Amino acid sequence: MKYLNNTPRSEWQILAKRPVIEKRNLDDIVNNIIDKVRIMGDVALREFTLEFDEFNLGELKVSPAEIEKAKSQVSEELKQAISVAYNNIYKFHAFQKVTEIPVETMEGITCWRKNVAIENVGLYIPGGSAPLFSTILMLAIPAQIAGCKNIVLCTPCDQNGTINPAVLYTASFLGINQIYKIGGAQAVAALAYGTESIPKVDKIFGPGNQFVTKAKELVQKNGIAIDLPAGPSEVLVIADKNADAEFIAADLLSQAEHGTDSQVVFTTNYEPLIEQVNLALEKQLSTLPRAGLAKKTLENSFSVLFNSVDECIDFSNVYAPEHLILAIENPTEYCDKILNAGSVFLGNYACESAGDYASGTNHTLPTNGYAKSYSGVSYDSFVKKITFQKITPRGLQNIGATVEIMAQAEQLTAHKNAVSIRLKKINN
Repeated sequence: MKYLNNTPRSEWQILAKRPVIEKRNLDDIVNNIIDKVRIMGDVALREFTLEFDEFNLGELKVSPAEIEKAKSQVSEELKQAISVAYNNIYKFHAFQKVTEIPVETMEGITCWRKNVAIENVGLYIPGGSAPLFSTILMLAIPAQIAGCKNIVLCTPCDQNGTINPAVLYTASFLGINQIYKIGGAQAVAALAYGTESIPKVDKIFGPGNQFVTKAKELVQKNGIAIDLPAGPSEVLVIADKNADAEFIAADLLSQAEHGTDSQVVFTTNYEPLIEQVNLALEKQLSTLPRAGLAKKTLENSFSVLFNSVDECIDFSNVYAPEHLILAIENPTEYCDKILNAGSVFLGNYACESAGDYASGTNHTLPTNGYAKSYSGVSYDSFVKKITFQKITPRGLQNIGATVEIMAQAEQLTAHKNAVSIRLKKINN
């Protein structure tokens, strides 16, 4: 990791820029994939699966037999862990479901809002070297709490045409039976526009690489809703002299092992801790199966020494991390100062991995600085909020003149007449 000492505030915006793996003509490449899927449907999906996943795919949909086989391949220990995670995630998201109370804004005028589930949702689950079955829990549970009627899941297969058993088991555990062996930008295109096999959805959820993120961005421009820009993973750790260097190194590496386009950042006001963390990183790296990926990620990452914890937090608000860890004394005292972050972990024992899997909060979070304007996935992500209003004759009499005056000022006479005609009949 690069070491920086008291980088001036004038350079913080530059420092906060994420590393980008150059992809020449990324827009053109992804646009071509989307157009081909939109026009050719399943044929294009099979061609892309052969090209990218090196498998000649026949049936796109996972069969019941494949699901049953996967169930037998998952250990009872993992099944139990998934069950515990399910309970915590369900409990946290269920409490987000709130029935709003109607409010009388004026005598005779009552307004309220109702949550209505998005009927058809598509879940993209990354595969590759890390099959993220935990993401199914994070997306499907709030979708089911919201009451989404149709949940469609896409995830890439391997060179043998199979999907990791834990992915299939978790989907089955949640009652999802529309599972398709399609990954990458082509999966996003299929969910956005539909094919002969894969139904079109109203909103697409799930993280992915730069191709997946770009595809979501492009289909959104064509009116397909997405959850948020969820790209390469990242974490920022703020630590003081009370922190544990081994804990910090473990948290940094937990994100560094995601991929070479991820980034990890360490900030502190205690200089000796930087060397301690570097030593701990070297020690722990030697034991990791994904050490090669993690090392490359660390090359794109950095540590910064600041004068105070407050200055660390100020920088974090500029960086707007996906995950923020406060490994400091009395971390709850700083909560009000956190303005931009996807999910915050307080204290030495709140490791980011807990949020990734089982504490209850959602791990599908905004990256690349989007935490300045986006929230992570939640129950609200799967519902539309429809407003209602009921107006009695007395209510229209109370508000009528206000509407007439405002409509007239905007030179929208028909708007004014819609009130005036009613008032005339009421008064008569």
